[in-house]
Amino acid sequence: MPPQKVDTEVPPKATGAAEKLVEARREETPLKLYAGWFCPFVQRTWLTLEELKVPYQYIEINPYHKSPEFLALNPRGLVPALGVPVKVSGDGHRELKPLYESNIINEYLDATYADPSTSLYPIDNYERARMKIWIDWIGGKVCPAFYRLLQHTSESSYTLEEAREQLLQAIVTWTQEADPEGPFWNGKEVSMIDLTLAPWNERLFLIEHYKSGGTGFPFYGNHGSKQPSGGHDNDKVIQRWLKWSKAMSERQSVQDTLSEREMYLKSYQRYAENTTGSEVGQATRAGKALP
Repeated sequence: MPPQKVDTEVPPKATGAAEKLVEARREETPLKLYAGWFCPFVQRTWLTLEELKVPYQYIEINPYHKSPEFLALNPRGLVPALGVPVKVSGDGHRELKPLYESNIINEYLDATYADPSTSLYPIDNYERARMKIWIDWIGGKVCPAFYRLLQHTSESSYTLEEAREQLLQAIVTWTQEADPEGPFWNGKEVSMIDLTLAPWNERLFLIEHYKSGGTGFPFYGNHGSKQPSGGHDNDKVIQRWLKWSKAMSERQSVQDTLSEREMYLKSYQRYAENTTGSEVGQATRAGKALP
């Protein structure tokens, strides 16, 4: 097993468009997002807050020097965490209570701040439940396959090609369940399932950069020039994936919550070397479910 590095090399703050958004969300508000700019799980919740237009205060958490105040709120010390003002007495006094786990936070935000016209979930109960099935697919299949490919090294017990195929098939299966026209998974409007996967869509370039042969997906170039290469069994599905991928990359909330690519390359190098000490990295290395 490779040595586990403490990931102190992570740049301390957001850059680019995300830095501007952080500055715009520093004002004190009752609802607080405890975040790490580099974390895709954080970006899920950040996207949800922005799409729902919920007032919140952004608080950057250094994952390796967590403040006593943050640990008192969230002893697990994980981000994202939401500080929720909860009424605890008859006189209206409110106390900050924690929520964590990105998908749970996002459900809370939608239930609390959205109405039927703004909800990021389908109104129909069956369609809502069906969407949650495929949100679970992202966490159970797509994300683990992403990290398995990114963390592959010559010492891995599986081949690079096996890891590529696992990620491709996870994405193909998810895309086959999408609305055939789109551009978003559920049709013309963005929904929670789109926000759940979008951060990893924006990080696929890390695999192209760090792994020989990249993702191996049957397309090439940047979002504007990606095309199925022809002769692949999944060409039609890949075309639908590319339509979704492009639509999400062009989404204003996605662009506003991204830092400069150079910062992600620096932050994820330890994953590419399979030396990260993060909980996600350790779980991937051990073949366990992601935390």
